[in-house]
Formats: sequence, C-alpha cells, structure tokens
Amino acid sequence: MERALMAKIRLIVSDFLLAFMWVSSGALNKLFVNRVLGWGHEPRGEIIKATLSIINMFFFAFLGKISKGGAYNPLTVLAGAISGDFSRFLFTVGARIPAQVIGSITGVRFLIDAFPEVGFGPRLTVDIHHGALTEGFLTFTIVMISLGLSRNIPGSFFMKTWISSVSKLALHILGSDLTGGCMNPAAVMGWAYARGDHITKEHILVYWLAPMEATLLAVWTFRLLVQPRKEEKEKMKAKSE
Repeated sequence: MERALMAKIRLIVSDFLLAFMWVSSGALNKLFVNRVLGWGHEPRGEIIKATLSIINMFFFAFLGKISKGGAYNPLTVLAGAISGDFSRFLFTVGARIPAQVIGSITGVRFLIDAFPEVGFGPRLTVDIHHGALTEGFLTFTIVMISLGLSRNIPGSFFMKTWISSVSKLALHILGSDLTGGCMNPAAVMGWAYARGDHITKEHILVYWLAPMEATLLAVWTFRLLVQPRKEEKEKMKAKSE
C-alpha cells in the first residue's frame, strides 16, 4: 500500500516537473533561434527549430522512461487512463492532469519573469469552430499514431520516439498558423493563464474540450479497428487446432 502511494506521488511530481520543463524548453528553443542566432523565419532558422524540436522530444521521451511514466501532456495520460480501470482514471483526472497544468503555469510564469521578450504563446487566429475542428483533428491523428506505435513496436524506444516526434512536428506545423498546433491543453493553459484568458469559451472549447473528445474518439476507434493481441492469439490457436 505504502509503495503504491509513493509511486503515485512520484508520478505527480514527475508530471509537474516535466510540464514545467516542456513549456520552458519550447519557448527557449524559439528564443535561441530568433534572438540569439537572429535567423527568425529564414529557412535555416526553421530547419534549426525543427531539429531542436525533435531532439527535445527525444529528451522528454527519455525523461518519461526514467521517471517510470512521467508525462507533460494531459492527453497522453488520458489516453492510457481510458484503457485502464476506473481508479486509474480518477487518479489521472484528479491528480496527474492538475499537476501538469500547475507545472505549465509555473513554467510560463518563470519564463515571462526571466525573459519578458519570450511572448505570450499560441493564440487562436480562426473562428472557434474551425479552431476546435483543427485541434480535434490533430489530436485524433497523433493519438491514433501513438496507439499504433505502442501496439506494433512495443520494445523499440528509438523507432517509436522517432516516428512519434516527426509526426508531432508535422502536425504542429500543419496547425501552427490556425491554433498553434499545440495538442497539449496544459501547455496552452500556462500561456492563457499568463494572458488572463484561460476561462474564455474559446480556450475551453478549442484547447480542452475538442482535444479531449478527440482523444476519447481515437481510443474507441482504435479498439474497434484493431483487435487486442489476446483475441488474435486465441483465434490463431483455434485455427491451428
């Protein structure tokens, strides 16, 4: 009992720290390319940003592995919680996701205090329904890819992380001019809280409700389209007999 409690506390702390670091690292990468290197939106600047983003995602995937499940994105833990039991779902919604949100808010506050020129994060540049559809589509796609990788490449850390990182980067670029291409409600919450628009209808619908509904839909769709491995083995066994 005590060991299980300590494991849960470790996960909550890991989620907080990873969310804090994630929101900080993304903004600092852009600041480095735009201000330090001075390349801004030049082609070489975009290449460096993309390279740093992939390296960053590898680094955080490694941190998630050594922390035994720590995550910076509520959608990642929500997708896993939907597939688990009810107690795991409650723990995720009641403790892990709030820790990620608080970590992101703290990280953004630290960034703005330390580097005022860092800006104020992603903003919605289209109407609310277009934005919700965009974030929902991006989230649905990346969750389906992640579930497929977990099922078909269960043991290869490098290959899974490489495919996942390139996919996330491509989807981010696809939606960056519309919603920011975030696919991470906690990170957006950090920036929205700093701007004071974290309780607006646009923020809740586009950056929270749409991605979470898309995550649920992706998990259920994946279950319908892909047979569990146990059922596959039983069918293969029945055929051989």
